[in-house]
Amino acid sequence: MNALEAEGLNTYYGKSHILHDVGLVAAEGKITTLLGRNGAGKTTTMKTLMGLVPARTGRVRVFGTETTRMPPYRIVALGVGYVPEGRRIFPNLTVDENLRVPLERPGPWTMERVYQLFPRLASRKTNRGRQLSGGEQEMLSIARALLINPRLLILDEPSQGLAPLIVREVFRIVSQMRADGISVLLVEQNVRASLEIADDAYVLENGEMVYSGPAAELAADEERIQALAGASAEEWSLDDAPA
Repeated sequence: MNALEAEGLNTYYGKSHILHDVGLVAAEGKITTLLGRNGAGKTTTMKTLMGLVPARTGRVRVFGTETTRMPPYRIVALGVGYVPEGRRIFPNLTVDENLRVPLERPGPWTMERVYQLFPRLASRKTNRGRQLSGGEQEMLSIARALLINPRLLILDEPSQGLAPLIVREVFRIVSQMRADGISVLLVEQNVRASLEIADDAYVLENGEMVYSGPAAELAADEERIQALAGASAEEWSLDDAPA
């Protein structure tokens, strides 16, 4: 069974046609990445999948259940964790209070385990959200999503605005999700970082899918990376950062 399947999605903002017959599959137990430049339609795709923006046509299924017309809370109840662009933490609540906001679902992810995975948060549990760095806020957003014990975790631009060393730390954590049996749909502009950890890749351009296939195949095609995803020439490796 696939974690998520979408086909023929056409999404509009008013009269503006944003997504054009978009389809993708996130395989269970794997990391799938959706790449593209700013304005390509990546965030709109995620909001459509989560029921935050209705698709005019098309279908979405989560673990085999039709979710196209479901409200977001019912999609979450199927075991979907969503970390939106911009982190959306509560700035006036402490780290510990932020983590207690979601209703916990039964499963292996507990407050104790989250603090083990994110020792930075453990040392700042009494700090308010607004006192955290950008990287710490991103970790808090991911930690909060894990506490609902998702089967599928959707991450929208987790590396946005972060320093390179923190980006590597966040991507290591995303890799750990797969090792723990969580399916991941990762939306990113950071092409090289995403392809380093992903199993499958899609590229969105002007609201249309222009590539789908193995992440390793895309990573090996420098010309395609440059043309489709607008990647810089900088090399990337998770192993570059100190342990």
